Amino acid sequence: MVAGIFILGILAQFLARRLQIPSVLFLIFVGVALGSEGLGIVTYDLFGEGLSVIVGLSVALIVFDGAFQLRRERLREAPTVTIRLVTLGAVVTLAGTAVAVYGLLDVPWSIALLVGALLVATGPTVITPILEVVRVREHVASVLEAEGIINDVTAAIASIVIYETMVIGDAGATASLVAFAERLGFGLLAGGITAGVVRFVLTRDLITGDAPQVARFFFLSAALGAFALAEAVAAEAGIAAAATSGILLGNMKLPHEETMETFGRDLTLIMLSFIFIALAALIDIQAMLALGVWGVAVVLVIVLVIRPIVIAGATLGVDRFTMPERFFLGLVGPRGIVPASVATLFAIELAAEGDAAMADVLTGAVFLVIFFTVVLQAGLARQIAQALSVSPMKTLLIGGGRVSRALAERLEKRGEHVIVIEANDQVARRMRDDGFTVQVGDGTEPDVLRKAGVEDAKQVIAVTENDNDNLLICQLARSKFGVKNVYARVNESGNMEAFDTLDVTAIDVPMAAAFAIDNEIERPAITHWMNVLGEGHDIQEVEITANDLVGQSIRKLNKQIPGGCIVVVIARDDTTFVPSADDTLKKGDRLTFAGDERAVQDAVKRFHPHD
Repeated sequence: MVAGIFILGILAQFLARRLQIPSVLFLIFVGVALGSEGLGIVTYDLFGEGLSVIVGLSVALIVFDGAFQLRRERLREAPTVTIRLVTLGAVVTLAGTAVAVYGLLDVPWSIALLVGALLVATGPTVITPILEVVRVREHVASVLEAEGIINDVTAAIASIVIYETMVIGDAGATASLVAFAERLGFGLLAGGITAGVVRFVLTRDLITGDAPQVARFFFLSAALGAFALAEAVAAEAGIAAAATSGILLGNMKLPHEETMETFGRDLTLIMLSFIFIALAALIDIQAMLALGVWGVAVVLVIVLVIRPIVIAGATLGVDRFTMPERFFLGLVGPRGIVPASVATLFAIELAAEGDAAMADVLTGAVFLVIFFTVVLQAGLARQIAQALSVSPMKTLLIGGGRVSRALAERLEKRGEHVIVIEANDQVARRMRDDGFTVQVGDGTEPDVLRKAGVEDAKQVIAVTENDNDNLLICQLARSKFGVKNVYARVNESGNMEAFDTLDVTAIDVPMAAAFAIDNEIERPAITHWMNVLGEGHDIQEVEITANDLVGQSIRKLNKQIPGGCIVVVIARDDTTFVPSADDTLKKGDRLTFAGDERAVQDAVKRFHPHD
């Protein structure tokens, strides 16, 4: 049966990749079909007392791998939002959920707080599958990943503390806070010790033989060792230890780091497939249905009220997050393995103590939220992202100099998903500190381009100070990876012919400088206006894809064009002209809008609704 669960989990992962749907959606349905509410094949008796160990070790591996991937530079993508989400956001989620459960389900405060603590967690078990099929900008992805990992720790520790001190104990708030701090401290200490030991071994030339294989072994040992060391001292401190160990090791310079990353990702997919199916099989549909309309009301409050409020507060005043991205974060917050596993174990203990009614409410409320958010939020994440237009294709900028910085800033203001590739660590660090997404590496190497996402990039722009490097980058982008839109900076005018043979758009830097000086002399007003695009005004060129506008004249289309915006020129075939009022649009025309920034954006959406 265990082998069968693994095989079904792998098939679900394969199907999810083929259909570009987060795998957790398939996993939860497979689990329900195999469970007591379906075929009755997978039940709690199949695992018995070993379930907590299986789930604990699996969660430790998944959390460790997610934390290992959470590099310092990723945390810098949106530090303010991340800190707000995992502190005040976690408290608001816990308190708001507890109030909703207490008021709508008529349960004691202790159970309401327990449900609230459990449902703080989103976690890498549900976030990772979403981000594998939904492309979002780096700062959005980093917030979701960091929130999932850190709040998994918070939820696990807070729930066990509330259970021990309030549900089966009689301790006050002070004792609960002390117990929370102790468990978190044990987890941080155990994770730090484990990371230190592993780093010492991997960086001291103590490994002989197949070094990459040994590095993978130590990767596994770090996750399980940190978890076990903390759990030996305090229950549920192990997740904090695994997360701490993963973050520390992930941000150290370790040999064979890439092979450990690949190994960790494979382990995560395997363990995720198994435990999600196993726990989904234990979902008590009857307990969920017993909550009736009030249970649904709790779900709606959590999903449509609490989550949006938390995201609104976390992103308040952070200009980098667009309004659609805020809506996306507010609509996508599925719950996963940690609340499911811990709630199952608590319910078993409550039932053994003779409190079956509260056990049913606990599992019913938690699994109802999990089921709803996984099916709708995770299952429809790609459609939500597409509807909100938060899935931009990547623009790769190779080179981190002043030209790259200025260009990246302008592209970011237009909503492009810009990734800068820079070989110099110091330059990369400065650009990251200024809020840019940067990958350290040599842009002339195919593996570096591939890691940055060149295979699905919208455009590649080579802007290094070396024409030979720029030429090689263009060759790779055009010939090896098939990127359609490739641009290059040409530092020496005599090299233009080499770039022209590649059919790339090459910018002659000396000539560009001459044009810029001439513009300053002859047309300074429009030049200054163009140089500050994004500060209240903009110019955009788009292909018309709104079929209902094809064939209409500019005169008739004036009502469709927002105030404060005009059509400057129309590009048709090989000609470009300023339109008159009687000119009509044809399929394939490219329109250039100029005017107020918001009006230009509205015009682009109206005339170019489809990619």
